[in-house]
Amino acid sequence: MSTSEIILLFCAALLGGAVNSVAGGGGFIAFPALLFTGMPSINANATNTIALWPGTVASTGAYRKALNAKLLKQILPLIIITFLGSIVGARLLLKTRQSTFDHLVPWLLLGATVLFSFGGRVTSWVTRHHSEGGLSTRRVIGVTVLQACAAVYIGYFGAGVGIVMLALLAIMGMENIHSMNGLKTLLATCGNAVAVVIFIIARAVFWPQALLMVCGSVLGGYAGAWYAQKMDPKKVRYIVIAIGYSMAAYFFWRVYVYGRI
Repeated sequence: MSTSEIILLFCAALLGGAVNSVAGGGGFIAFPALLFTGMPSINANATNTIALWPGTVASTGAYRKALNAKLLKQILPLIIITFLGSIVGARLLLKTRQSTFDHLVPWLLLGATVLFSFGGRVTSWVTRHHSEGGLSTRRVIGVTVLQACAAVYIGYFGAGVGIVMLALLAIMGMENIHSMNGLKTLLATCGNAVAVVIFIIARAVFWPQALLMVCGSVLGGYAGAWYAQKMDPKKVRYIVIAIGYSMAAYFFWRVYVYGRI
């Protein structure tokens, strides 16, 4: 790595870890940064997962006061299905042809950004219409099925999935935003943990870049989670949305005009 690449990747991981803990969408920053260094897209996705995962672990630790044993027991089915679904998603990524994934990258970024853009409205609507009655067994079962789809996406790509999980937790009847953020981060940590193991076994990770970005993501993830409980994340969300659309447009140009990532 050149000095400029070291600076780029560390700063991207730092910001990605912080953004993930505040509003989600850190992958919109870290993943394109790896592509900018010339890394193949599948390896960049695997390396990005490794790089940002410790940051989500640190964020989960920062939310520990918002979680409790009863709450964790109630969402245990979601944790189990997240492990299983992420295995499917990670293996699906590794079986995807490099050229196919290159063409999927701009669409994945665009779709994740669109989802992220409207996520706040979706979550607010769900909370207003489905919050009465608190957590229930029937809701947990229904949300577990939906979480299985989200878990496959976590293993395959993952960017923007946090807002989906917030909406699912709202459907379950949760109202405490700090608990919801903590559980969302916990589920992402579990899903990415499985993907991390699979990517390591498959030797899909570029380790010098990954280890550099791990340092940045841990620092950014813990600091971001601490501030997230004291600030309005709307401004951060707007910045992430702008970055997401910009990266999607750039990679559409790279793939469909320039001809390659």
